[in-house]
Amino acid sequence: MSLIDETIAAEGAILTTPSDSTDLFYGICRGIWVGTAGDVAVVTPKGMTVTYPSVVAGLAHPIKAKRILSTGTTAITVLALY
Repeated sequence: MSLIDETIAAEGAILTTPSDSTDLFYGICRGIWVGTAGDVAVVTPKGMTVTYPSVVAGLAHPIKAKRILSTGTTAITVLALY
């Protein structure tokens, strides 16, 4: 994928249910959006576990993830952007 492909706006969004054991249904997302601010814990495409503290609500965040973890996620209404 070229750099331009990485910065194009999302074409879709899916409401996620954070899970410590299940990857996102549609695979790796290109970003996330949260409805209520809080921490978001993810598993990256390379398998690293990362917690993003104090993710701001109402904005698209360029965070690629293959899983949104329930442990460590305090943000509410997390959408995976594709």
